[in-house]
Amino acid sequence: MALTDFGLVTRSLRGRLFSTVTTTVSVGVAVGLLLVLLGMRGAAKESFSRGTGNATVLVSRDASALASVLNGMFYANPPRAPIQWGEAETLRSSRPWAWLVANQQGDSFRGYPVMAAEPGLWEHFEPVAGQPWTFEQGAAFAGDTLTPTFSAVLGARVARETGVGLGDRIALNHGSPRDPGAHVHAEFEFDVVGVLGETGSPHDRAVFIDLASGWVLHAHDRRKELLGDDIETTPADVTDADRQVTGLYGAVISRPGRSSSAGLAVELATLSRAGWTVAQPAAEVERLFAIVGNVDGILLGMAWAVMISSGIGVMLALYNSMEQRRTQVAVLRVLGASRRRVFLMVLTESALLGLLGVALGVVVALVGGGVASELLESRAGLVVEPGVSIQTVIVVGWATVGLAMLAGLIPAAVAYRVSVVRNLRPVG
Repeated sequence: MALTDFGLVTRSLRGRLFSTVTTTVSVGVAVGLLLVLLGMRGAAKESFSRGTGNATVLVSRDASALASVLNGMFYANPPRAPIQWGEAETLRSSRPWAWLVANQQGDSFRGYPVMAAEPGLWEHFEPVAGQPWTFEQGAAFAGDTLTPTFSAVLGARVARETGVGLGDRIALNHGSPRDPGAHVHAEFEFDVVGVLGETGSPHDRAVFIDLASGWVLHAHDRRKELLGDDIETTPADVTDADRQVTGLYGAVISRPGRSSSAGLAVELATLSRAGWTVAQPAAEVERLFAIVGNVDGILLGMAWAVMISSGIGVMLALYNSMEQRRTQVAVLRVLGASRRRVFLMVLTESALLGLLGVALGVVVALVGGGVASELLESRAGLVVEPGVSIQTVIVVGWATVGLAMLAGLIPAAVAYRVSVVRNLRPVG
């Protein structure tokens, strides 16, 4: 059976298997890296936007608005600057809030952050704008802000990864387990009264308790330092100094005759002048991605640089093979293959290497995107679902094949100029 030109090309690739595999892998890694970056950049921004929920304002004592959003909504670090409950109450009564929910962060449970919040959290705050809380099991803790219930609600990821469920009793850590002086609040156990449904936000990896119960825990720590370990603390022992929060989620009622955005801007300016750190969560996410965008551009540039270097690898692999295959090319010429035909066969070989690299790159992108998504979810609670449109894959694929063919031009020119007489000259 006569071999076709394509058959000759594939046989040549199989005959240089090591070179073919290494070149394909280098192209595949470059394509995979580029596709992962393109897929993650949009998905990450969407995930961060989901995490801010329906809160249009976040009030805190953090050093900056961006830090307050990362700490207070994405649990990056426990906020370190407390707000006295009296200050929070004054703030609540002094502005036209549609709603305002205070919370306290700093404790943890098996490495997961704990948020002590007012019961109004379940009624007013939506973890994803337009999507209220849902419960897989049980219900939220109820009551009023000043009455402790010692009840806990688990985020979906916490319940799934710890195996703790409805009806179990848990003890919380003071601070993160990695913090100096961290310890377990073993004197107080919380009844798990609810397990939240998946929200795709950082709140999936949080444990929620009522604010008054959190105050009792820290009042107990204060009293232990004064009176020793053998004491019992009740809600009556909580003083005004123990009643602290670290942030307040809220939304502002705009003034009559003003647009919502204009009314919000006025209120934010007023609060900032009063010494509060006031953030618009959605705006801070935009600001964060404006900063990250510079790094993003560098990473994309690096991905294209890797792509170009892989193209150079294709050129070198084919060029080196042509130096070893001059006799083969001369034989093809003797058998009737024209210079143009040999030239096109080498270009086909380079295009096939690019095509194999694209196929491998798609697999690398799927695996790499999945791994990156899992790491972000486990470490930051961000549900990022990387996805690249078919159009993008096609464009990157064609660009890769085109680059590979461009890299094959020099080896093809070498094949075009192979001298039949010189390379088939008898030895001796």
